[in-house]
Amino acid sequence: MPARPRPATHTNTSFKWPARVYWEDTDGGGVVYHANYIKFFERARTEWLRSLGVGQQALREQTGGIFVVSQTDVRYHRPARLDDQLLVTVSLVETGRASLTIRQQVLLPTEPQDTVLCDGTIRVGWVDASTLKPARFPSTLLDLLR
Repeated sequence: MPARPRPATHTNTSFKWPARVYWEDTDGGGVVYHANYIKFFERARTEWLRSLGVGQQALREQTGGIFVVSQTDVRYHRPARLDDQLLVTVSLVETGRASLTIRQQVLLPTEPQDTVLCDGTIRVGWVDASTLKPARFPSTLLDLLR
């Protein structure tokens, strides 16, 4: 029987989000396709922001800015498989005026310690939504993230 999903947990700079591997996430052998780990990372970052009361559409409407991924560095350690229950982490490493550096992991909950399947560092920038030119984060957003 698969492990029970754990609820999302967080502090402002650290967050864990449960995810399950579906057929659409895998290749023909039931192994998660490498690009889908990036999707797991993206969904966890979105849920992290949501847990802080930040909806990205509302943020765009209120500030005129959006997040863009400017760099990824991902390392694959072990495969996730169809029906695995995972934990995807988000840890804020560095906050700049116009960018965030975030460390993320995809974990398979195991005893006595979770198994790291994939980890990465993601750099996210802030841009004006209409011009896509770099801009400074709104101070209210920075205050919330710190």
